[in-house]
Amino acid sequence: MAAVISVEVSQIGLATSEGKVRQHSVLVDRPVAKEGEDRGAMGGELLLVSLGGCFMSNLLAAIKARSADVSDVRIEIDGTLESAPARFSAIQMTIHARYADRELLEKLMLISERACIVANTLKPAVDLTIRIDEPLAA
Repeated sequence: MAAVISVEVSQIGLATSEGKVRQHSVLVDRPVAKEGEDRGAMGGELLLVSLGGCFMSNLLAAIKARSADVSDVRIEIDGTLESAPARFSAIQMTIHARYADRELLEKLMLISERACIVANTLKPAVDLTIRIDEPLAA
C-alpha cells in the first residue's frame, strides 16, 4: 500500500497562505508588484527550494553513509519559466562543494537523484539536469 504525506495550507491574508507540515510552517505570498504583501516566497520558488532541499538531504545522507570527503555543499537551482500555462519547462541544479574525488561525487549525485521524491516527481514533466561545478578552493 502506498504511503500518504499530508500537509495543510490555509489563507491568512489577501494573497498570503500558511503551509503547515508537522510542527513547521511556511508563508507563501506574492511580491507587492504582483498584488501580494511579500510575506513569503511564491509557490514556484518554493517548488525549486523543495527540489533542492529534497536532493540535498539525500546527498548529505549519502556523503555521511560513505564517510566521503565532501563538504560545504551548496546547490544552485535555476528554473526556466514558460507561459500559457505558466510552468517550469526546465530546471538546472548545480552542485558546488569542496571535494577531491569527482567520480565519487558523481556517484553520490546519482544516488541522491534516484532517492529524491521531488526529482522523481518532476522528471516526467520537466527537463531536469544536475551538474557538478569545479571543486571549491581549499
